[in-house]
Amino acid sequence: MNVRRGSGILGVLVLIWLVIGVVAAVQRDYFKESDANCATAGTIALTIVSGPLNYAGVNPKVDDCNVELPQPSE
Repeated sequence: MNVRRGSGILGVLVLIWLVIGVVAAVQRDYFKESDANCATAGTIALTIVSGPLNYAGVNPKVDDCNVELPQPSE
């Protein structure tokens, strides 16, 4: 039974961590930008995953992301 309790507590902690990250992203107005691109999405994702570290001075940003998609063969 202790394993279930531990995993439940861990799940709640992860959820709280991510919610704090979403709050940080909202406070930085990342969701108001109309310019949706890979760098913006990456910055939002990193901010959410960073969670409470955002309030300890971490300010993750993705400046450029060049994703090369595979080309179809002829």
